[in-house]
Amino acid sequence: MVLVPYFPIFAVRTFMIIWCGQIVSAIGSAMTRFALTIWVWQLTEEATSIALFSFFYQFPLVFVSLFAGVLVDRYNRKYLIILGDTIAILCTIIIGLLYSTNNLLIWHLYCLIAISSCFGHIQNLAYEASIPLMVPKQHYTRASSMSSLVTHASTIIAPALASIFYPIIGLVGIIVVDVASFALAVGMFIFLQLPQPPRIEITNYESETISQKLTLGFRYILSRPGLLAMTIAFSCFWFAYQLGETLYQPMILARTDGNTQVLGVVMTAAGVGGVMGGLFLGISGGFKHRVHGMLVGFIGNGLSRAVFALGQIPLVWIGSQFCSSVNLPLLFSSSSAIWYAKVAPSVQGRVFASDHTIGMIIGTVASLTAGPLADKVLNQQ
Repeated sequence: MVLVPYFPIFAVRTFMIIWCGQIVSAIGSAMTRFALTIWVWQLTEEATSIALFSFFYQFPLVFVSLFAGVLVDRYNRKYLIILGDTIAILCTIIIGLLYSTNNLLIWHLYCLIAISSCFGHIQNLAYEASIPLMVPKQHYTRASSMSSLVTHASTIIAPALASIFYPIIGLVGIIVVDVASFALAVGMFIFLQLPQPPRIEITNYESETISQKLTLGFRYILSRPGLLAMTIAFSCFWFAYQLGETLYQPMILARTDGNTQVLGVVMTAAGVGGVMGGLFLGISGGFKHRVHGMLVGFIGNGLSRAVFALGQIPLVWIGSQFCSSVNLPLLFSSSSAIWYAKVAPSVQGRVFASDHTIGMIIGTVASLTAGPLADKVLNQQ
């Protein structure tokens, strides 16, 4: 582990403003997701119903991710980020309107989640591909760890707020908070200039066929043994991780007679772990050899998840989830830093999209398998 000097804040002003806006918006979105999970569980008490959230979030991305990568490499990333955020919040507003008029059904959620995830993926891909253009190369791991803090910080705050306010203001009130957080985040971002790849790097784009544009990312990965090995390793990890991620919320609700406070505390512990792991990387800069960071992250997360699965009491769930999440920033930030350094900016949208597509296919299969496996096989007495 080595300490790396801090990168100058003013040199990455755009990154910092976007990062702050992402935290605000992520908290609102996570509150809505938490509230919807509680609503669906109270309605069905089935793990499959909650698992299908993950399925419908990921499955459409298998078909649109490659097109999203082409868009990110071709068009202004700032406008793509705004478009993704706007469509996502419109879907949330529709959910609120359906619920407030007593017309909300579970299949409505699945359809709207699918639409929101497609545009949200464009937004995430545009943001991810912009990071290497906003920070110096030596700080890729640090910048990636700061981005991971967005998710983990929202995991701390959102469940705590949602579990408190859901019984008071209900789902509609939570959605109003989500909309307000979106408006604040976009207001911070709309006047910024987001860096674009140098024009000279995309002059070959026009001569490519549609097939070449869509498959460039896969060909890029296959032609580089190091990136291919990383993709295979993460694919194996991601399948197991998504099985657990899909089932741990219904598992806790089932073992605690639907106690949302216990679920909230466990989710908060995961967020605290992720924030601490992200802050440590933000200060230290991570391992000098980023592959070592990946390996430590794999081992630490895997062992912690095994303890979590075997646990029967909240204290074990809280501790193991905390330890699991501490390792995630190290794992993903080390990996992202390698991708940022090894992939040319002009094709990062398509290469990242191809890598994400592989992950989403694996995640979709895991999410679709997890619910029935828990309800019909592993839950049999």
